[in-house]
Amino acid sequence: MKRRIFTLLVAAAPLIFSVPLWATGKGEGGSGKIKATLITMDSIDEHWLKVKAGAQAKADELGNVALTFNAPPGKVDAAIQLQMVEDAITKKSDIILLAPLNKDALSPGVEKAKKAGIKVIIIDSAVSAQDYDAFFSTDNGAAARTAADTLAGLIGGRGKVAIVNAQAGAGTTMTRENDFKDQIAANYPGITVVGTQYSDGDKTKALNIALDFITANPDLAGFYACNEGSTVGVGNAVDQKGLAGKVKVVGFDWSADTKSLVERGILQASMVQNPYEMGYQGLQAGVDAQKGETISPKDRDTGVTVATKDNADSIK
Repeated sequence: MKRRIFTLLVAAAPLIFSVPLWATGKGEGGSGKIKATLITMDSIDEHWLKVKAGAQAKADELGNVALTFNAPPGKVDAAIQLQMVEDAITKKSDIILLAPLNKDALSPGVEKAKKAGIKVIIIDSAVSAQDYDAFFSTDNGAAARTAADTLAGLIGGRGKVAIVNAQAGAGTTMTRENDFKDQIAANYPGITVVGTQYSDGDKTKALNIALDFITANPDLAGFYACNEGSTVGVGNAVDQKGLAGKVKVVGFDWSADTKSLVERGILQASMVQNPYEMGYQGLQAGVDAQKGETISPKDRDTGVTVATKDNADSIK
């Protein structure tokens, strides 16, 4: 009888040990769950908190994913973010979801993670390395061109406009800046872009930059701001100078602050992304990739809406 039981166990052994880790819910770290690490540009902007909320909702829904969230203290040091990627590799994450501060600086981390067998999902902003599993973002070029058309319409196709961007070098924000400029240059000869300054997404810094633009250009017709912090800072500067409605503002992103600025007539429009879906769909793609599935299409557009006073209440 004992010999028969032993024979059955030996026969079953290949079946037991051939079960892949994802099927048992056991990540490499022995935690009993797939280990996923989300690394965003900072942990302050509502945009990134919404990405985090989406990823966490998917982790809770799946039940077999342990999600770790990490971000540098500010949007100015890609080297710190790269260290976070390397730390996730050292801790044997199964999945890394990354919103790179700089498309070139973070590429070595992406390549290193892939060589370690980690699934890499890029969120929001592009990376130079091509060996990632999926990329979830807004079509920032299309959104920037829409922003240019919107601002041009608000100022009648004539006048001076200034740009307040977030990070110089981040793929997302540079696309938002450059496609805006290209659209203006190609279609609105009566509009002059007087300059671009970078706020690192800091609302106070953006406010001061906007005040400087207003002082240097008393006939300024409008502002274009490229992220939530820049948008709020510019809006507050226009409000502070009593120029609401006279100097038009088109921004990016959606938060309690940007909604308030729209409702008060200080911000005329904002390009609203869907960061929750970036996190939610991004984590699902990471889990699917870990199962051996190919994510197709590899690059996914999560959409954009033009928020104005007319539709502010309907935007979540």
